[in-house]
Amino acid sequence: MSQPDIREVVKERYGQAALRVIKGGSTCCGAAPAVDGCPDPISSNLYSLSQTSELPDAALMASLGCGNPTALAELKPGETVLDLGSGGGIDALLSARRVGPTGKAYGLDMTDEMLALARDNQRKAGVKNVEFLRGEIENIPLPDNSVDVIISNCVINLSADKDRVLKEAFRVLKRGGRFAVSDIVVRGEVPAEIRRNVELWIGCMAGALEEKDYLAKLARAGFEVVTMEPTRVYYVNDARELLASKGIEVDAIAPLVDGKFMSAFVRAKKP
Repeated sequence: MSQPDIREVVKERYGQAALRVIKGGSTCCGAAPAVDGCPDPISSNLYSLSQTSELPDAALMASLGCGNPTALAELKPGETVLDLGSGGGIDALLSARRVGPTGKAYGLDMTDEMLALARDNQRKAGVKNVEFLRGEIENIPLPDNSVDVIISNCVINLSADKDRVLKEAFRVLKRGGRFAVSDIVVRGEVPAEIRRNVELWIGCMAGALEEKDYLAKLARAGFEVVTMEPTRVYYVNDARELLASKGIEVDAIAPLVDGKFMSAFVRAKKP
């Protein structure tokens, strides 16, 4: 599947996810709506009550992430933060609170429905120092050297042109700026049939890079001090519920992903 095709499939699926939340449902990692939170192990239980208590329920219900980058990025008052693929806005809103009134948070998303939801969540939360931008993470609509920290939550793996994403991230970061993202990463070999499955791609799995490849791409983009910290490792029983929810032959596929996918916090620095 070509890059434009993948982009359109991702855009459509996440637009549908936003509409489900607007109608009172919830959705996580592109999966079907669930009454009591996320139906899969990737997106569930990522945020503490202290983080979410002052945010609208819709911000949490629309969370499609695989980690909690705002908790690990060590944001400082006065910094400018960019959230790549900001979705319903939870990480951008949390970042805005962390950097305070002298700082600024940008959320970037290509899906109109998610942008509308994020802006509504911003209004309900009363957070002023956030701006949600429409655009693609492969072409960030911000000038060079304008951002202190880039965060992202289970979005870079969905891009078909990750080299371009990382080059753009490097471009907009200030000198000494930090790249601090949560993402799905692959450990070892993964069967080609999983890579080709669009439903798994949308479900935050098939687009993932192998961990050594991810680190190498960051280095080629110009980053230094590149590290990767596993935050969750997914096994057969974890994958079983997620795969079954997508109508996939679980017994045939689940053993092939046992322990091969993990959520990781990826850090790097612009010299």
